[in-house]
Amino acid sequence: MAQVKERSVTRERLVGMQVIDGDGYLVGTVRDISFTIGRMGISLYIEGKDGSTREVPWEEVQSVGDFVLLKQRQAQITEVQQPQQQQAQQAPVCPTCRGPLTWIPQYQRWYCYKCKKYA
Repeated sequence: MAQVKERSVTRERLVGMQVIDGDGYLVGTVRDISFTIGRMGISLYIEGKDGSTREVPWEEVQSVGDFVLLKQRQAQITEVQQPQQQQAQQAPVCPTCRGPLTWIPQYQRWYCYKCKKYA
């Protein structure tokens, strides 16, 4: 198996790139990179085709080449949609350690407390 070489991506290269979601649809264009005070990590500040803007955490980026490709989104399960007991029974497992993942509603993402990272 070929080893993946780590490489960095500069702000200048990202700004202006088109963003494609995990299903192959155009999401918009990267307008800037944003940082949220009190949180770790960066987000892409994306302008949609309709002029709306949104932030996408860097953890949701699968790859960067001629465009930015986002990861496939898991079906989003919220606490409002399911009681907590059912949610715990259906919670996915961490792909790294195979431990249980916890749904974090604030960030709309699954988190592994054992690995201390989002899945």
